[in-house]
This record gives sequence, C-alpha cells and structure tokens, in this order.
Amino acid sequence: MALGGIDGCDGCNAMMEAQVICRHHAHEPRENQCSSVLVRHVKAPANLVWSLVRRFDQPQKYKPFVSRCVVQGDLRIGSVREVNVKTGLPATTSTERLELFDDDEHVLGIKILDGDHRLRNYSSVITVHPEIIDGRPGTLVIESFVVDVPEGNTKDDTCYFVRALINCNLKCLAEVSERMAMLGRVEPANAV
Repeated sequence: MALGGIDGCDGCNAMMEAQVICRHHAHEPRENQCSSVLVRHVKAPANLVWSLVRRFDQPQKYKPFVSRCVVQGDLRIGSVREVNVKTGLPATTSTERLELFDDDEHVLGIKILDGDHRLRNYSSVITVHPEIIDGRPGTLVIESFVVDVPEGNTKDDTCYFVRALINCNLKCLAEVSERMAMLGRVEPANAV
C-alpha cells in the first residue's frame, strides 16, 4: 500500500491518478494559502470504501479525531454538520458544509465554515476509484485540500499539519475498509 503524493506511483496507476487529480483536485491557492494532494491505495473494493466516505453525517466511522457529528436538516449539498473533535488536537468543534457530492463518480467535497481552530478557508475533496491491487479489487483514494496559512505559520508548517491529519484519516479509512472487506460488510447507502 503506497501512501503519499503522486510521486510514489508508477505506470498505469500514476496516469490514472494524474487524470483524477487534474479533474477533481486542481485547487488554485492564493498567495496566503497552501494546498496538497494525498493518495492512499486500499485493499478493499471501491463500493465498500465509498460506503464509509460518503457518510457526511458519520465521519467518525473512519476519522479517529471526530467524537461526534450532528447534521442539521436533510443530507444534501449545502447541508451543515457540527463536528466535535477529540481531545489532543488544538480544537474542540468544527462547522462544515457539504459542497460536492456525486454518488456515481464517488466525489465528496467539504468546506469548513467555522470552529475553534485555525483552519480558515479550508476546502477539501476526496475521490474514490476502483483499481486492482495484487490481482484483487482495491481502491485508489485521493484527497486534496486548500487552506489559509495562519498568521505566524509558514506554508510548509501548515501543509505539514493538515497532511498529517489527512494521512491519519486515510490510514484509518484503509484499516476500517480492509477489516470490513475481510468480514464481508458494507455500510448501508441510505444517507445523502
């Protein structure tokens, strides 16, 4: 399982990743922003991985720093969620809006609206793509973001922090998905 940016890929996978990145992950950061793209290969079928990612109302299913999530109203583009963050991070709450959702293309995008953290003008897109890993159904997960660099921080420091959080989330997504695949489970697709 490769983890990291597109540098760690080769052959057909690299071409597929580059096409997806150009289509869904081409952020245009302003001078005071940083942006990055992260890739994770998951040894579980794409429909199973997507069944977790698509749950805007339940990010705690695979995001280890989320302790609680409440969505106001129906789940659709424009829906807002209030997320409680576990202790140990420099935040306790985050208010986030569902910006993109495509169940056919497996695309989900969010924007952080508010919270007691320093992630201002944060937007991210996560996409899920079927691939073959070791001759078996697997998944290519790509997540990208753009965020303001807080005063007193550098672009490198900000990107490093956000990449570390996303890497942790993607690692947990892979672990949960691979465990579910071994047990033959898929999340119900009744939300969003």
